[in-house]
Amino acid sequence: MIRKILFQGDSITDAGRTMQDSVLLKMGTGYPHFAAARLQADFPGEKFEFENRGISGNRVVDLYARWKLDALNLEPELISILIGVNDTWHEFSRQNGVELDRYEMIYRMLLKWTCEKLPGVKLVLMEPFCLASELVTEAWILEIRERAVIVRKLAEEFHALFIPLQELLTVAAEKSGSNLAILRDGVHPTPLGHQLIADAWLAAVTPLLGTK
Repeated sequence: MIRKILFQGDSITDAGRTMQDSVLLKMGTGYPHFAAARLQADFPGEKFEFENRGISGNRVVDLYARWKLDALNLEPELISILIGVNDTWHEFSRQNGVELDRYEMIYRMLLKWTCEKLPGVKLVLMEPFCLASELVTEAWILEIRERAVIVRKLAEEFHALFIPLQELLTVAAEKSGSNLAILRDGVHPTPLGHQLIADAWLAAVTPLLGTK
């Protein structure tokens, strides 16, 4: 049996995969790439099929608009979602973000739709995050924290696995002495940041998969 795993989100998940046509880099160069490689190495007897459908710049409304094509039609066993930073970023940069209440509403609609169409699917909701930088202001940080609360609540509501990331990345930045060593602009992970996220994902998700 093929174990199909789908990664969904924005540029943090995309990690360059939409910028080239190479089949070898269809997973991008970020945490989905690291996580997929580790699973294949640790469980060579399993037949995995990985899909990365993250798209740079996506907000939750963009994700919802393409959800049928890029998620439901793929019929994955597991869907991992990381979305939220652009819902804040786009508001601060161009007044085109997604308000907190609408973010929650659309995210809930997306999850409800998924459970109706794929009743056996495993859902993994990743906590949106950011770190202070020239780009990321205190107002940003406060709003991203509120989005994280929403995602945790939705994970409980839909019996999904919630992966906390903010504290992990904050502690890593403190140890390294620089936020930019983990998130190069306060949003996008460095290779180290992606590895930390992949490790957290693997620790949480591997037991869920029931791999042998």
